[in-house]
Amino acid sequence: MSQQLINLNSDLKQLRDEGYQIEIYGGYLITHHIPYVTNKREIKFGKLVCDLTLSGLKTVKPQSHVMMFSGEHPCHQDGSIITGIQHATLQQKLGNDIDLNYSFSNKPAEGYSNYYKKVSRYAEIISAPAKFLDDTISEKPHLPIKSIGEESVFHYYDTNSSRANIDHINSKICNQRIAIVGLGGTGAYILDLVAKSCVKEIHIIDGDVMLNHNAFRAPSAISAEELSKQPSKVEFYSQTYSKIRKNIKPYNCYLSKSNLDILLGMDYVFLAIDDNEARAICVDFLTTNGIPLIDVGLGVNALEDSLIGSVRVTCSTNSKFDHLDRRIPRSSGGVNEYSTNIQIAELNAFNATLAVIKWKKLSGFYQDLEKEHNSVYSINVSQLLNEDKIES
Repeated sequence: MSQQLINLNSDLKQLRDEGYQIEIYGGYLITHHIPYVTNKREIKFGKLVCDLTLSGLKTVKPQSHVMMFSGEHPCHQDGSIITGIQHATLQQKLGNDIDLNYSFSNKPAEGYSNYYKKVSRYAEIISAPAKFLDDTISEKPHLPIKSIGEESVFHYYDTNSSRANIDHINSKICNQRIAIVGLGGTGAYILDLVAKSCVKEIHIIDGDVMLNHNAFRAPSAISAEELSKQPSKVEFYSQTYSKIRKNIKPYNCYLSKSNLDILLGMDYVFLAIDDNEARAICVDFLTTNGIPLIDVGLGVNALEDSLIGSVRVTCSTNSKFDHLDRRIPRSSGGVNEYSTNIQIAELNAFNATLAVIKWKKLSGFYQDLEKEHNSVYSINVSQLLNEDKIES
């Protein structure tokens, strides 16, 4: 895909054709082999790094004039720092064995109109002292061009992560296999969020079809023509999210004791089902096999002329699972108008968001100081209660 991207864009193609050693990694444009002078008047080679702003497979005008650098701070030929481009000192891992050490600022009056002008200008400033000391070296080595690994799960570059400089944090979840059991309102929102992460595989499990009420409590949109065909939920959602990523594995079935082996080999399983007996079967299987789970629940009741209720997220890990019988319902019963289709999109989305945040905490993506294994948000008092913590 990187060669296609370069060939489609005149600015990237010009960099390649002139001999710059460019690499597209995630949503970054990396230019290798940039000669520079150190404060000891030694010549070394560093890397220029900037986020790549794309519209589909076409580059657009760089939104930032700032350039990041991997290496020591470039100096003039006498060993004094090039102060004209100083901006900030960084201590950041990009991934791909690249550490970002500095960011530089050199802003033309109108900014940079394309990536050729941005990269070539910074390369010129940084390499000039090195070329003064040794006229045989160049920032254009005509070396082989690296390309993004074919293992990427996305059909186009994730420039959102590169803009936020969190690709190295994303790597904590990239090899995971995730299952989502139930694609009702909350499960569909979980899929929406997980699909935009770099997880290796997403297995979606549901035996139901898409009906009118599903369209009003789930992400995305479905036309009347599509609804009239009553597609299965897994078919509809796998086709929808396969537009952005690969490796969505649909299972058009409900889970029972006969097919629970679908969940074997998963790194995390989200349970988003309102059948308590089926939920209990899944919970027992997952805990027995040491597979972490995140269970979601939403209870809504009418009180006079308004609604009250709560949103719950319960997780189980190998470190803690003795709380599950207290937190996860195992049989039907009780007053809960959720079972009569009082599902509201914002509550489904909120429930899913809390669940995904908890999964990412367990994975080390977010810092987790509470280490709670059960959270309940009460709607009418706006209170989030964290329980079942792992004590330090």
